[in-house]
Formats: sequence, C-alpha cells, structure tokens
Amino acid sequence: MKSSTEMIVDDLVKRYPILGHLRKEIVGAYVLMLRCYNYGGKILVCGNGGSDSDSAHIVGELMKGFIKKRPLLQSEQLYSSYPEIAEKLQYGIPAISLGAHTALASAFSNDVSPDLVYAQQVFSYYRESDVLLCLSTSGNSTNVVSAAKTMRSLGGDVISCTGRHGGLLQGLSHITIQVPESETYKVQELHLPIYHCICAMLEEELFD
Repeated sequence: MKSSTEMIVDDLVKRYPILGHLRKEIVGAYVLMLRCYNYGGKILVCGNGGSDSDSAHIVGELMKGFIKKRPLLQSEQLYSSYPEIAEKLQYGIPAISLGAHTALASAFSNDVSPDLVYAQQVFSYYRESDVLLCLSTSGNSTNVVSAAKTMRSLGGDVISCTGRHGGLLQGLSHITIQVPESETYKVQELHLPIYHCICAMLEEELFD
C-alpha cells in the first residue's frame, strides 16, 4: 500500500474517532476490492432503501473520477481511433448497483420471489474474482442475505457494512464492518465516510 493511500484511512480515523476500532476491517475490505480489480473482477453492490441509494452512490464513485480525474493514457487504442472520445473518458473500477435494474426487479419479484432478486443477479453476473458488497443496517435484510449466500456458494468474496450487531451477514461475510450504532439513520451516517474512504484508497492506489 502506498503511504499516500494509508494516509486516507488515517484521516478517516482522525475525523471519525468512533470508527478507529474498524481500521483493520476497512483496510481488509479495500484489499479484497483491490485484488478484485487487479484480477479483472467487478464489484457488485446491494442494499435496500437508503442503503440501495448508498449502493448507487458507491458505484458512482468507483466508475469515474472521484477525487482524481483518471484521464486515459495517450497510448490507449481509443486515442488513435477516436481521440475526441478518449480525451473525455476516465478509467473506472467496474461496479454494478444491483438495485438499479427496476424492470428486472419488478419482473422477478412478480414472477418468482422479491426476496431473491439480488441472488438472481449475483448468480447471473458472477465471474471469478468478483466481490459482493452488502449494505444492511440490521445485517438481516432477507434479499441481501440471500445474495450473500449465493455469492459464498459460488466461491466469491463477500464484504458487509452493517450496524452494531452484524446480523446474519456477519456469519456470511469474509469481512464485516460493524459500525457502533443500531438506529438505521445513524448506521447509514457512518457507512458513508467508510465507503468514501475505501473508494478514495482504491483510486489513490490505482490511478496516478
């Protein structure tokens, strides 16, 4: 890890001392996501309600420049063919928010089961080296838990962000980031600086 990358998590702990005891888990989540990228995988993200919005937020930070611009290199093949496009594109970290597919979600919920919408997507999207990032304030959201079970059965890594108690996701995840709150909105308030930190760390490590 670059020293500049480590400084990002140092800054998080400084600004949010309440998260200091989660440093190991935050760095562990970053390491799994970095490995996912380096081996050509993608990050699948899911949650419900506010956590679904957080899932989309995370994908937005990963798929384009977050703090840095991430311009394409002049040596990229796209530059030689379509420089007017290449000069405006940015490097992204492949990520998909599973809650964004409303037509699929409504069809599968109506025809099969609303509790398995995310599991269906995990099963269909999964390729070796992918990572599933689960957001659930209780850790017990049925559709998110089913997605985690599916990912584990396929051999993929699962990272979860939950509240104080961890819930069922704690036993299904390779890394569980359990913030020290139980009330939904307070848990979500602490999830945001954590995933911003991880996104910034990945960007710092990967894009000069």
